Amino acid sequence: MSLLDIKDVKKQFGGLQAVSEVSFAVEKGMIKAVIGPNGAGKTTLFNLISGNLPLTSGAIFFEDKPIHGLQPYQIAQRGISRTFQNIKLFPGMTAVENVMIGRHTRSRAGFLAGMFHLPAARREEREIREKSLALLELLEISQFADVEATSLAFGQQRAVEFARALASEPTILLLDEPAAGLNIYETAEIARLITKIRDQGITVLLVEHDMSLVMDISDEIVVLSFGQKIAEDVPGAIQQNQEVIQIYLGTADA
Repeated sequence: MSLLDIKDVKKQFGGLQAVSEVSFAVEKGMIKAVIGPNGAGKTTLFNLISGNLPLTSGAIFFEDKPIHGLQPYQIAQRGISRTFQNIKLFPGMTAVENVMIGRHTRSRAGFLAGMFHLPAARREEREIREKSLALLELLEISQFADVEATSLAFGQQRAVEFARALASEPTILLLDEPAAGLNIYETAEIARLITKIRDQGITVLLVEHDMSLVMDISDEIVVLSFGQKIAEDVPGAIQQNQEVIQIYLGTADA
């Protein structure tokens, strides 16, 4: 049984077919990448998986159970977390406070306990902070825990975003262009952190334009073009696929 199954997924916006009958599976413990030119439907596909957009047709199964039609928070509770191409940290809050927000799907104390500062709420708050600090330690940015998150370097902000997504204890993490806006050094660091996350037992599905990152860390790659899947294979085979070369790079000589 695959961890995530995308079955004949279609998304149409009026007369525009953004995703057309795309199917693939993500196995537990792998890093799988989705690549393709701008407008290929990659981010739309992520929005369908995470519940930010409804399907036109098709089905999405997570751990053999359908998740299409669920709200984003319900999908997050099932064990799917995501990041976005544009970093969305909360200004005026520290790095650890941003990560703590990601624990809300796992909190139990409730609104009244928090409002009246009951012992259960205070105890849970301490536990959330400790777990959030542990995630910052995992991603090697614990020294910035009490620094305002939006004042950090761009690569460090991306790591805070990763930590916040991990705070919900996902089984699978969706990364939407994690290397966007990063320099070569920062991209190498992000690639290492993604591998480190996978080594913690968390499956990773990513959309990315940086081909060096994709080829270095992916176990399998799906290629989209104009909303359709044109290839799915291991990185070495994708590099040699003539249709991918012609459609994705533009010419066979490329």
